[in-house]
Amino acid sequence: MTVTIRPLMAEDEAQWRRLWTGYLEFYQATVPEEVYRTTFARLIDPGVAHQNAFVAEQDGALIGLVHYIYHAHNWRVEDVCYLQDLYVDPAVRGTGAGRRLIEAVYAEADRHGTPSVYWMTQDFNATARQLYDRIAKLTPFIKYQR
Repeated sequence: MTVTIRPLMAEDEAQWRRLWTGYLEFYQATVPEEVYRTTFARLIDPGVAHQNAFVAEQDGALIGLVHYIYHAHNWRVEDVCYLQDLYVDPAVRGTGAGRRLIEAVYAEADRHGTPSVYWMTQDFNATARQLYDRIAKLTPFIKYQR
């Protein structure tokens, strides 16, 4: 079965919502309805250039998503790219969809002139970290948050 990586489109909202809900549930998080609506609207709005999404599609169904955000960085002239959310439906994990979504962000960041792509995951996310260890470099940074 062929997996296609493509930008998120307006007609994807119901399937995107299902996938993003799965992602949030994995991290035991919830967001209000207003955040769902606002996030989706930003992700499909061509006027919001810094906030973007790709989806993985197989046989007409969305099986994965990735959200990424460009932002300025004080240690670089060019922007950096934050890969904020990555999720593949558990039924199709191990098929390469997650890797292809990350590689799509890498390629788009390169086209954008943004060589640095970074993301975070929880230390317990062992399965995803096996992929991340193959395609990125683990940094020693620790996240703090207010």
